[in-house]
Amino acid sequence: VQKAYLARVQLWSDGFYATPNLHWDPKTMNGNPFSYFAYGAAVSEVVVDTLTGEWSLLRADALYDAGKSLNPAIDIGQVEGAFIQGMGWLTTEELWWNAGGKLMTHAPSTYKIPGVSDCPQDFRVALYENSNVTDSIHRSKAVGEPPLLMAFSVFFAIRDAVSAVGDHRVNPPLNAPATSEEILRSIAAVEAAVDAL
Repeated sequence: VQKAYLARVQLWSDGFYATPNLHWDPKTMNGNPFSYFAYGAAVSEVVVDTLTGEWSLLRADALYDAGKSLNPAIDIGQVEGAFIQGMGWLTTEELWWNAGGKLMTHAPSTYKIPGVSDCPQDFRVALYENSNVTDSIHRSKAVGEPPLLMAFSVFFAIRDAVSAVGDHRVNPPLNAPATSEEILRSIAAVEAAVDAL
């Protein structure tokens, strides 16, 4: 490395890739803006403590279209990780600033990411079996970020549990992240709305 450096020999390279056949006409709303789409579905079962706002994810089922998976074990692990990351984003990862504008949730002690105990007791992830006609590398599809959005099933399961407080007669005003405090605010709003009916 030192000899290459002194001889001004570059030991790295870079390159660019342009996905072929992409085009989009914003006026006609026609074209192919993406090489392929990533599909997935998830269902979650939660239990919510209506006195504390705490909740637990009992079970999550996820089905993800990874195309022709190069390594199903790795792809399933990626889906699981993205799902848990998305769950944290939607339920615990709250950003707040003090009056001076300083970010106060800047460390593990204040910015609450999911831990092992937050994972569902029963976690079932499967890859959708298909022949994927997409012209991608070995007919595979991305599994890093897209499954993150499947965690909305957790958020909406919590929202449904809050709605049950009012026998599903009131649309709960639940904001993300659905922290315990936010869940309690939403429960109080549902109770007040039901009392006003």
